[in-house]
Amino acid sequence: MASTAFAVMGTASGAAAASVCTVEYSVVGQWAGGYQGAVTVTNNSAALSGWSLGFDFPAGQVVSQGWGGKWSQSGASVTVVNESWNAALGTGAKVTGGFIASWTGANTAPTAFTLNGTPCDTGAPPTPTPTPSITTPTPTPTAPTTPPTTPPTTPPTTPPTSPPPTPVTGAPELGVTGNKFTDQNGAVRRLLGVNRSGGEFMCVQGYGFFDGPVDDASVKAIADWKANTVRIPLNEECWLGLDNIKPEYRGANYVNAVKDLVTKVLAHGMTPVVELHWTHGQYTGNSAGCSDVHASCQKPMPGAQYTPAFWTSVANTFKNDKRVVFDLFNEPYPDRATSTATQAWSCWRDGGTCPGIGYEVAGMQDLVDAVRATGAKNLVLVPGIAYSNDLSQWRAYKPTDPAGNLAAAWHVYNFNTCADETCWNNTLAPVAAEVPLLAGEIGENTCGHAFIDRVMKWFDDRGLSYLGWTWNTWNCNSGPALISSYDGTPTAFGIGLRDHLRALTP
Repeated sequence: MASTAFAVMGTASGAAAASVCTVEYSVVGQWAGGYQGAVTVTNNSAALSGWSLGFDFPAGQVVSQGWGGKWSQSGASVTVVNESWNAALGTGAKVTGGFIASWTGANTAPTAFTLNGTPCDTGAPPTPTPTPSITTPTPTPTAPTTPPTTPPTTPPTTPPTSPPPTPVTGAPELGVTGNKFTDQNGAVRRLLGVNRSGGEFMCVQGYGFFDGPVDDASVKAIADWKANTVRIPLNEECWLGLDNIKPEYRGANYVNAVKDLVTKVLAHGMTPVVELHWTHGQYTGNSAGCSDVHASCQKPMPGAQYTPAFWTSVANTFKNDKRVVFDLFNEPYPDRATSTATQAWSCWRDGGTCPGIGYEVAGMQDLVDAVRATGAKNLVLVPGIAYSNDLSQWRAYKPTDPAGNLAAAWHVYNFNTCADETCWNNTLAPVAAEVPLLAGEIGENTCGHAFIDRVMKWFDDRGLSYLGWTWNTWNCNSGPALISSYDGTPTAFGIGLRDHLRALTP
């Protein structure tokens, strides 16, 4: 990231005026034709009950999305007005806004800002020269064919297997062929591995990027279990650089930490699944995890305020590498807020104003659209409701994907409602007959592995995919922990997954 700080000064006749505000303008990530930027304003004057930031783009940049304020643009002039929740800006207080914008030719930084109409002239700062997030030129996407909106009456034909294609070496570029994951050679693939928790909570709690080491040795230890996939939970406020996150753990710093872990996972031949875990939006209804508006717990649905912008930025960051998989949202539970299943599934797909949820919701269709609008063709995973444990109406409400590269995600623990073979046969099998199915989290709170043994057998019998929760050194009584050390030493629970993965691999 290139960052230019501006001390925004007022003027007075005969004497130097006091600083009105300090502005930091930064380019968080840049790609061909677009970039993500951030502006942090420190109020150095009297406390404000409302604020408006103004600046001009010098090189024709055009904002397409913004957050942290109400963004508008007329010609080169950009205005950012406070939201109701961040209108108060005390003396010395900071507020951060972020945006996605297009650019051509040069991405020159703005040089002058106003706060509540007060002119601020700082002279010409150096032009930022950000390191592009993606160095490969962005290909022009071809118009895909829109798939039918209704499920097929018969299961799609699975890929030909005689003679079977040779799987690619290392992490594959994953696509969907019928109801199977396939690589660029057409070989059928299964995603088998672990979750690596920490990226969703450490930054918002002010402790760091991840829980425990993510160096090469710790990633190699995952590969040594014969895992081929690592799911990486993320936090949208940390990625977007919102000002409630400590500066050292937000924005470009957080993005770079995630990119570094993704690079290590790929280097060991494993598939990285980047997943949105914790989001902004205040929910205090049934089964609320917290009353905080910030992304400090699991919310029933992603919010329209930030989540589409999060996925726009993530997709732009990784769209030139189809080895990276996108998991849209951890565990939706609109069913706990709404009174009917129809309301829950409609909220899940379409978002908007949902009964029982006090913020505007981004539906799964909104998030698919945000990803595809960037030109990204990466595999997208879409979870169900009831904390991703219910796929009963997933096919009926399935989002439309113009890229045709969509799969279902499901979670199961021994204490879930759908936790036996009868339920799996009735609700999962029909989905798995139509699209690829990944159990993104499997686990149990018994400190053993008898339950996941049953899950893995059911999935193995059908050639499906699963990931154990979680590659963290937690006490098994407080959460299913696969390891007692980041060198890969398994817990009694983890032994079941480790030995099973090793037995599956010749």
